[in-house]
Amino acid sequence: MDLVESVRLMAANEAFVVSAWHGFLQHAQDKVLPACSGRLVKSLGDGLLAEFDRSADAVKAAYAMHRYFDRTNERLPPEARLHLRAGIHATHLYIDTHDVFGHGVNLAARVTALAAPGETVITASVRDTVVDGIDGEVEDMGESYLKHWPEPVRTWRIWPANDTAPVARAAPQSPVHEDLRPTIAVIPFQGRGAAPEHQVVGELLADGVIGQISRSHHLRVISRLSTAAFRDREIDLVDIQTRLDAGYVLSGSYVVMGDRIVVMAELTDARRSDVVWADRLTGEVMDLLQPQSQLILGLVDAATQALLDNTVQRSLILPLPQLESNTLLLGGIALMHRSTARDLDRSRELLDAVTDRHRRVASPWAWLSKWHILQVVQGRCTEPNAEFRRAIEAADRALDLEPNSSMALAIKGHAMCHLAEDLDASRKLLSEATQINPNDAMAWLYAGFWSCMWGEPGHAVQESEQALHLSPMDPQKFYLQMLAANSYLANHQLQQALSLCQQSLRINRYHLPTLRAQLLAYYELGQVDEARQTFATIKSVQPGFTLASYKASLRQSNLKERVVHAMTRLESH
Repeated sequence: MDLVESVRLMAANEAFVVSAWHGFLQHAQDKVLPACSGRLVKSLGDGLLAEFDRSADAVKAAYAMHRYFDRTNERLPPEARLHLRAGIHATHLYIDTHDVFGHGVNLAARVTALAAPGETVITASVRDTVVDGIDGEVEDMGESYLKHWPEPVRTWRIWPANDTAPVARAAPQSPVHEDLRPTIAVIPFQGRGAAPEHQVVGELLADGVIGQISRSHHLRVISRLSTAAFRDREIDLVDIQTRLDAGYVLSGSYVVMGDRIVVMAELTDARRSDVVWADRLTGEVMDLLQPQSQLILGLVDAATQALLDNTVQRSLILPLPQLESNTLLLGGIALMHRSTARDLDRSRELLDAVTDRHRRVASPWAWLSKWHILQVVQGRCTEPNAEFRRAIEAADRALDLEPNSSMALAIKGHAMCHLAEDLDASRKLLSEATQINPNDAMAWLYAGFWSCMWGEPGHAVQESEQALHLSPMDPQKFYLQMLAANSYLANHQLQQALSLCQQSLRINRYHLPTLRAQLLAYYELGQVDEARQTFATIKSVQPGFTLASYKASLRQSNLKERVVHAMTRLESH
């Protein structure tokens, strides 16, 4: 049980709230709990934890404690009134003189957060042991996704029998900007038989990996200071997940042999204790000191790709209600960049599910905006302008929730760039996105696309390269490479464009925009046979392709005219 909005109340009148809470605690300990066969386990300053042998006794005690502040609140204005909320869960416990322990204790705390002021919320294990109409009146709240809890939890409100349901009386709260990205913790690698001078190698590995992964906007990375606490300890996945809120753990060991190092690395899904990826990598010890260490880059590239593959696989095979929110979002992002109709349709299902589950979080709406843009880019819609306007509507929804979202600004600017109706406004949005967050790779990438289409090709190259520099380990790197390749094409740097296309296609060999860029690079370099083979691949990936439909799918630009010219010549010969 805890005091609702205790921080705000303390800030307004600390002495009164402390005194009132102290009186409540004494009342609970001396009168309520003994009468209900309960024991106070501990007081947390603005909350308490109590244990009972029977669920009905716990429910009875909650009712009594809720009533404690009624008389006090009659003398207070609405904004200063004191309200409690309670959560009850029945579970096996580990008990000692001063505390109780166990998974179920954490669940009781999480369930408390579902209760409105004056409410008590119970789990299914309590609902099964109380009698409706005698122990209380109950109302099914359905399944809820709780913080730090892997699966949805079924809960019920309960209030005294023959009473009316309590009415929430708390002051409105500002929306919380939840971070829906998957979280990864990188634990310092352990040395096996390492000499004292080699102990620092494990720190270098962890520091380098964290530095690289943190440059991806798809993942949330736990601070190095937080993961250092697990140095040289047996990896306890439950402990790491509970303490760090990390869904994935990257850990391992290393052996130094002369000037060489062998690293054994393992990526684990902490929620399920499943090994997602494991491998052995070798390199030079001195390489770890380089800004672009090849060993660290290889380790990060393999681990993040495995994480993405694991997320996508779960998002494809499990029903939507069983998927965590970060799986919904990351799966939706990954699948939208694939070329098949099945993947794009599943991407939309995932994004719709996460926006429905988190209506007041901006990032899913921003990604849904991008999905509409890719519908056009992939040639999957008959009314491109209408699709771009849907993209702008979704981006505006994101900006309503988070006005300074660089991602939403960039995606809206990108959609407006495609419409080409207000190019100045489009460029202004992209500039604003890069100013708000100079490290947003997507903002720089879309700024490069604008320059490629309507501005200076030289600027396009610089902006695209900045995007690649900021996100070297991006799980969707092939997409960045494709847009950067178009910048080089616009600047007539054909060999550099071709090289980027080939790198992109190694990751996603059927990505249509990349194939079109490669076709143009081959054609203008005079490699007509290779261009013709690329054209055949485009037609196989996109059945029913016609030049007429491609011309209608996007606004005209110099670059697009060059692609149309190349395709026309290839079809006629």
